[in-house]
Formats: sequence, C-alpha cells, structure tokens
Amino acid sequence: MAAQGRCTVIVGCQWGDEGKGKIVDVLTEGVDIVARYQGGANAGHTVHVGEDEFVLHQIPSGILHDGKRCLLGNGVVLDIQQFFEEYDALVARGIDLRGRVGVSERAQLLLPYHRLLDKAVEDTAVQKIGTTGRGIGPAYEDKAGRRGVRVVDLGNREQLEKRVRIAQERVCRRLEQLGVATTEELDTAMAEALGLGDRLLALATDVGRNITSALLDGKRVLLEGAQGTALDLDHGTYPFVTSSNTTAAAAATGTGIGPTSIDTVIGVAKAYTTRVGEGPFPTAFDPKMDERIRTLGGEFGATTGRPRRCGWFDSVLARFAAQVNGLTGLAVTKLDVLDTLHELQLATGYRMPDGTVIDGFPADTWSLSRVVPVYETLPGWEEPTGEVRKLESLPANARAYLDRIAELANAPVRWVSVGSKRSQIIEVA
Repeated sequence: MAAQGRCTVIVGCQWGDEGKGKIVDVLTEGVDIVARYQGGANAGHTVHVGEDEFVLHQIPSGILHDGKRCLLGNGVVLDIQQFFEEYDALVARGIDLRGRVGVSERAQLLLPYHRLLDKAVEDTAVQKIGTTGRGIGPAYEDKAGRRGVRVVDLGNREQLEKRVRIAQERVCRRLEQLGVATTEELDTAMAEALGLGDRLLALATDVGRNITSALLDGKRVLLEGAQGTALDLDHGTYPFVTSSNTTAAAAATGTGIGPTSIDTVIGVAKAYTTRVGEGPFPTAFDPKMDERIRTLGGEFGATTGRPRRCGWFDSVLARFAAQVNGLTGLAVTKLDVLDTLHELQLATGYRMPDGTVIDGFPADTWSLSRVVPVYETLPGWEEPTGEVRKLESLPANARAYLDRIAELANAPVRWVSVGSKRSQIIEVA
C-alpha cells in the first residue's frame, strides 16, 4: 500500500495506543526508509506478521519488512540497554538487521539513573502522572537542561566519563532527598550500559542527511512518532502528558529535516477512544461497558500491561488533532471491536461546567475533567467485519459511522483496520 506522499508522517490522534505500529508496518511496503522522531522505550508498537506477534519499543515497526532502512532520530531518548535487547531479540527471531538500523549521533541517551529517578519521583509524588517508570521524563529534563549525554559523546571517553559522573552524582543527591538509597546495582547497570557504547557508535549516523539524500534521490520516507496528540508536551492534557512533542511538527525537528520536506500527515485513531495512565478522559464508558470493550479489543498496554480506560469516539479531540497536525487523512483502527454493538455514540462537543457547549478542545485540564460530552447516537451494524477487504463490502451502518467520523474530524478516512493481521486493512480509494 502506498503512503500517498514522498515524505509521510504517521501520528496518533488520541492518547496513544491507536495502532500506529500496524499502520506503519502496512505502509512500509511502499517506502524506502522509516524513521522514529521522538519518545523512548515507553512506546509499544504491537505488530502481527502471520501467526507471529512482535512488540517493538524503540526500533520502528518497518524493520519487519526485508531490506527497509530504519532510523532513530535525534528527537528520541535512547535506552541503550533496552535497544540492544530488542535488536538482539529480532535477530534471534530471524530478522536480518545488517546495515538496516541507524541511530542519530545527536540522539540523547537514557541511562539507568534516569529510570531509577523516574520511579522514585512518581512513587513519592502527591499528584501522580501515571508514568511508565522507563526514565523518559528525567532523560528529556536532562536534554532541556543541557546536561544530557548524546550518542556522539560515546566517542570521547574522557568527556563521557566526566559528564556521566557529574550527572550520576546529581541524581544520587536527588534520590537521597526523596529517601531512596542508591545501590551497587546502579553502578553495575551503568557499566553495562556504557559498555555497549562502541556497539552503538557503529550504528551512529546523520539521520537528517540520510533522509534528505533519500528524498533527493526520489525515494519515499515514513516518519513515525510515539504516544498521541493528547499526550503532546505543549498541546496535550498537561501535566498528564509525555515529555516530548508527539505532534507532526516534531517530525521535522526530531529527524533533522526541513518542514517543507513533509507532504503527507496521516492521523491514526481507534474507532473508539482509550487512555492509559492518569488524567481526564471525557468520553469514558461506564464500568460495565468499559470492561466489555477492553476485553473485545485486548486493551492492555504493550509496554506495561496496564489496562486501558475505554470510551466512545471523541470527535472534539479528533478535530483538535486534525488542527495541530495538519492531517491530510485518517487511518481508523479496530473497527471490528464494535461489531457486536446495537448502537454507538460519538461525542460532538463538550458541555462546560457553566452550561455552555463548545466544540474545541480546552487547554485547561481542570475544566476538561468536568465537561459532559454531547453525544450523537448512530445505529450499530451487528455484523462481523474481520473478513471485509473493500470499503463497499462493509455494512452500510459501518460505512455511515466512518463517514461521520471523517465529517466531524475534518479529515478523510484513507485506511480502515478490521483486525490485527496485515491483511485486515482496507484502503479507501
């Protein structure tokens, strides 16, 4: 399937977990390079290839296609230990990675002390964010504070040891303030991580130059992010967000290319909505319906296994995602999860605490936690869709549901997923 552009961004339209990995996997067939532009090992992309399931955290899911080049951009915080665990696991399962994986020399390293600090801060916090504890926040804090360690720093041992020593001493002082004692295990983990330095340097490259050269040569590129629009550091439900920019604009800064190189932005959204972690969730189901959809959709985090909260499709959020990402199209996933429902609801607006109805996404998280969704009810189709491969073969009510999503989101539906397999995706002409 074609990505419909020379340089395409795949971005989540909700709170993450939308199925971006599957869409990237399917569209990789028509591109030459897949690059990840932000996030860390807190992301989890689950891809089914035949009877095999692959859960990828840092390496782009395009790696499952033979011969495709996969890059990690400078916007990523790279957990070097987890990265090579994932790398070696793919090799062990027969995936040929020789010459196919590159890591930006400008990417920041996520080190063991970041993970330790992340867990300690969350455990002692009065207002919990719902972090995965993978060290993402502290790693991005070090980056913004200009005290981080980059991949390129691994090539200068003297400077590296100095930077790491200062950083680790600072973290240990912070841990002591939080009442957490550091142990020899941290020193061991640090030695293991830095011991992988030469191996990582062998993969280091100028990602921006790679992508720009490929585009000049007429090749196609796919840029993938982690998490979703509502978890963006600037535009999401702050402070219940991730520590980086997840939206499409970050694809340029996170890979080192100019924004004019991007010509297509595909937003991925489930046919309903889910959220994992803390924070407001306006369209959440009642407990009984929540459990039903979670079971039908297998809604448990690929990274942590945490159960996801489930709710009706939120077109207010979808419109906001179309706005901030400049969507040129939508990929709607997990339509089949709704096959047994007699009727469905779509949130078209929010009723605010003062009684006014708005159709925009509020910046105020406190207000968002108190809104009442304004719903529109549509009839369900109560037919299985998993074997459907053409849009016109979908039940009429399913097509009407997709048409209404496109209308409310201000973006056309280009792909529809009706199952977890590669073959279970419908391309809309």
